[in-house]
Amino acid sequence: MARKGSNIYKRKDGRYEGRVPVGYRENGTLKYKSVYARTLSEVKEKMVKVYSIKHNQPVSAIKLTVREAAEQWLCSAKLRVKESSYANYSNIVSKHILPVLGGEYFSGLTTQKLNNFVHSKLQFGRLDGHGGLSAKTVRDIMRVYHSIEQYAVQEYGVKSTNFTMPKVERKQLNVLNFSERKRLEQYLLHNLTSTNLAILLCLFTGLRVGELCGLTWGDIDFSAETLSVRRTVQRINRRGSSEVVIGSPKSKTSIRTVPIPAFLLKLLSQNKKDDRLFLISSTVKPVEPRTMQYRFKAVLKTCQVRNIPFHLLRHTYATVCIENGFDAKTLSELLGHADASITLNRYVHSSMQMKQNYVNRLALTA
Repeated sequence: MARKGSNIYKRKDGRYEGRVPVGYRENGTLKYKSVYARTLSEVKEKMVKVYSIKHNQPVSAIKLTVREAAEQWLCSAKLRVKESSYANYSNIVSKHILPVLGGEYFSGLTTQKLNNFVHSKLQFGRLDGHGGLSAKTVRDIMRVYHSIEQYAVQEYGVKSTNFTMPKVERKQLNVLNFSERKRLEQYLLHNLTSTNLAILLCLFTGLRVGELCGLTWGDIDFSAETLSVRRTVQRINRRGSSEVVIGSPKSKTSIRTVPIPAFLLKLLSQNKKDDRLFLISSTVKPVEPRTMQYRFKAVLKTCQVRNIPFHLLRHTYATVCIENGFDAKTLSELLGHADASITLNRYVHSSMQMKQNYVNRLALTA
């Protein structure tokens, strides 16, 4: 089936079709030539040959621009990554990389030019003209650029260029303390709407907001006392417009089964709906994460808990689990991480009380 917006796509007859830019029409739009093959690698080879013949140069000597390589890399990425990842890559390429580097030849790029690009994004990178981008955002941009460059190195033999990644200061997120958790829990329990039940579920399972929005009643196994994470809900931006999509979880390890505490399972059983309906909306259409985040902020304001992002519930869950003696391996599986080190480095925060309890175990040598 054709993949809209791609220069390489798979046809209904099983063959791949590649479209190679060979010039411009009178109206200024690109003109393409199509090539066909049974495998992806073969169609790529044919595309390279068409390009080289058009420019009357051997493949190894093609003067490749960042724009040309980026278009081909995106076509390749579309065949192997999730829809949300492709949309993110496409936005980064169109909004940040091509406007500045698109016309540059790889042969003319230097470390200084790329470092200047990084610096300019940090200083003036925002599209609204109000200052620069965060170091993390610029790192994401440069990771995409590096992938494009590596594609060009592999496919065309261009030289790779070194550049300096901006340093990201890891922020210590202030998870909910005991008093805040208690106040939030009590409010949710005494105002048990479908939204509040979902927030309570997240507080005691550590689900991501997209995973929570993707839960159906059929995902809850009341006899096994577990829930299954099978899908996620996301809003994806594509060329100025956006849409809500239901897709697979973030990674293979994110597809998981999570035990539910007994008190929460009882609440869920009392509010049980048809298995086909989504848990939060009680309809066949899910609530989107943005809406859930707005509702969460309203809950925090009502129960007078400081304004925090929804994702901090996941951090809080992980920290509480460690406080209650969970080992890192078990917790990483509950959170859907591939490695326990991710759990410990990113989500677990020792409270001063935990530190004090450990220190109090020290004693004078007898």
